[in-house]
Amino acid sequence: MSKNVLIIEDDPDIAHLIAMHLRDNECKTELAGTGKAGLAAFQSRKFDLVVLDVMLPQMDGLTVCRELRSRADYVPILMLTSKSSELDRVVGLEMGADDYLTKPFSVPELIARVRALFRRVEALDKKLKNKDVEKLIEHNGMMIDLEKHEVKVDGNKVELTAREFELLVHFASHPGHVFNRTQLLDQVWGYNHEGYEHTVNTHINRLRAKIESNPAKPRFIQTVWGVGYKFAE
Repeated sequence: MSKNVLIIEDDPDIAHLIAMHLRDNECKTELAGTGKAGLAAFQSRKFDLVVLDVMLPQMDGLTVCRELRSRADYVPILMLTSKSSELDRVVGLEMGADDYLTKPFSVPELIARVRALFRRVEALDKKLKNKDVEKLIEHNGMMIDLEKHEVKVDGNKVELTAREFELLVHFASHPGHVFNRTQLLDQVWGYNHEGYEHTVNTHINRLRAKIESNPAKPRFIQTVWGVGYKFAE
């Protein structure tokens, strides 16, 4: 089944390049050259993915991302950032982007990221439709509601990005199981590119900062030195 992808990118060459290769992979695409045009297009139909550039005229990509995440319908967002802008990547992830690519990027990596996002959404939908799968995970003062996409720790709601939520669910679904960074990239991100292992460390550090009362002595996501990480049994 084909997917509908909204590409919000003001550089026409990049936008048409992305569109061309996504169409080669059975996607239908719509282009928008400004942030405001992108939001208008998003309201006009249902999309399965938004490819969103950070630097946009009229309304920047971070503002667009925040606006999309304020709406009820969830759609995965792949953000495009400049290679030198680490801050944009961090802020974009905090505002709810699911993944990011730095320019210039390779077409195979773009397609790998897009396919991984589609697989993750399909897997989550399948899990939620499975009546035998627990929709609520509770452990040591933490409650994870898969249907509401909500996390509470000691009764307090914790705001997580889409990727942080998925990473936490993966850990909490396998208490005591030790995962190394390569396994987490494969199983949570859906791809494994050499040199991206630091992404796992960054997300775990940010996740701990949000769910742990003392990130230096975590009670939930624990480090197994020389091996990886595990969710407390």
